[in-house]
Amino acid sequence: MLVSPDAIFGTIGGGQLEFMAIDRARALIAEGRATDRMDVPLGPEIGQCCGGRVGIDIAFLDAELRRAMPKRIEAEEHMEPTVLVFGGGHVGLALAHSLNLLPLRTVIIETRADALDGMPTDVETRLTSVPEEEVRNAPPGSGFVVLTHDHALDFLIVAEALARTDARYVGMIGSKTKRVTFKNWYLKEASGAEADLERLVCPIGGSALKDKRPEVIAALAAAEVIRAVLPAAPVKPAGRVVGSTALT
Repeated sequence: MLVSPDAIFGTIGGGQLEFMAIDRARALIAEGRATDRMDVPLGPEIGQCCGGRVGIDIAFLDAELRRAMPKRIEAEEHMEPTVLVFGGGHVGLALAHSLNLLPLRTVIIETRADALDGMPTDVETRLTSVPEEEVRNAPPGSGFVVLTHDHALDFLIVAEALARTDARYVGMIGSKTKRVTFKNWYLKEASGAEADLERLVCPIGGSALKDKRPEVIAALAAAEVIRAVLPAAPVKPAGRVVGSTALT
């Protein structure tokens, strides 16, 4: 986590502990001190009930750390799972905005140029006449969300995604009827395996809510995707709050 006199970047988990760490880091900046350490009990005295203790090292962001930081951030971004969204319609656009808030590399793929208009500027977009090739070329462990304007194209892309045994999520927008239709086509025409169908999420977002507004579907689907593609966080040692950032 980076802390400056008027801004922060990153987090060490929020709550009162983080506010205390930010205050201490800013005090060090104001005093011109290079390092400090906090030993904080997570109990009633700071208004938290987590239990245990947390040690936080605070260090000024010197020239060496300034040079290392961009590479570290870039490396962490490369570790983010890739999610390919096929279709830039109303739900695709809403899903692009929802996924863009998450620690994911989101790619929107379309066969129609105008369907990519209005996408978030920092979300990658690809225009292609052969979207199924994007499935084959996706990084290992990717997630695939299929919601194009054409059911036949949906089926083709999903079949390619199910062929990726390393796919962490394969979802297709649609109804129970669409799933049954896909199943019949997949088993008979595409020579797919029954076991692979168990990996298909359709409809995306579940069926608990009947609300079909794109933003609602996108929120529910984004929650499914992040649970599926984000690996379990490893146990890390106590963080270092560097001048303005907590570094692990």
